[in-house]
Amino acid sequence: MAQSTAPLRIGTRGSPLALVQARTVRARLAAVLGVAEETIELVIIRTTGDAIQDRPLADAGGKGLFTKEIEEALLDGRIDLAVHSAKDVPTISQPGLMLAACLEREDPRDVFISRKAASFADLPQGATLGTTSPRRQAIAKRIRPDLRIVPLRGNVATRLAKLDSGEMDATILALAGMKRLGLEAHATRIMPVHEFLPAAGQGAIAIETRESDLRTRELLKRIDHADTSTTLACERAFLGVLDGSCKTPIGGYAEISGDTIHLRGLLAHPDGNPSVAHELRGARTDAVKIGTEAGEFVKRTAPAGLLA
Repeated sequence: MAQSTAPLRIGTRGSPLALVQARTVRARLAAVLGVAEETIELVIIRTTGDAIQDRPLADAGGKGLFTKEIEEALLDGRIDLAVHSAKDVPTISQPGLMLAACLEREDPRDVFISRKAASFADLPQGATLGTTSPRRQAIAKRIRPDLRIVPLRGNVATRLAKLDSGEMDATILALAGMKRLGLEAHATRIMPVHEFLPAAGQGAIAIETRESDLRTRELLKRIDHADTSTTLACERAFLGVLDGSCKTPIGGYAEISGDTIHLRGLLAHPDGNPSVAHELRGARTDAVKIGTEAGEFVKRTAPAGLLA
């Protein structure tokens, strides 16, 4: 295999959002290295998650479908680092790989989008909501049990186009992705965190590399946003304890204020109820411990069958 002359090779999915995120990381690294951005190679890798468009990813195994092939390229030495949406990364890392850095988190909130209503409350009885996210479905049905859920896959632009064509009455998307694509004007209503808890890692860009690649690890330390990495570690610890199936609705969001970290967690039935919500605060240096303890509380108190 011919060796690349690029100082670094970044593995990424080929979706518009993934490429925006990878180019953002490339720009940060180029600045640190003092080289032109174009000298850092972007290697586009098609993942299983990209290939499956005809059904919810939860039906195909869910976890790792957007990272598997990229991680294989890392392990094979075809790329030096991988750029992921943090919420797509399984909580257990592949042996030999590690999350080495995060960029500063974008707004983690979800947005309600509809051409027919200003909010969930304004939707007509029995309205259709397009989503394949178990978490979004569960929280939406807690607010409006009468909603009918219809599957919605594809990139952000594709989902907005399906909404415009009348295939559904409303959808829910991540504000972070819309902002990175310059599409935030399409948001009808931004959902407060206390009302619509985000997914663990939502809005964060995670950068993965090989544990043995000390040069890349040191370089990534120079662009790491410490608060984001700390909150992500807390949320992933919470998620890791629950280790629900890909069909289990789980939300987790941590915030840092000074030396304190505050985690909100949620485990719900796909129909919204029953559910268990929990909050925990503590020292930011105990982020992983706090996430773990919150996950253990939710797991211990969850009604029978909620994690099945």
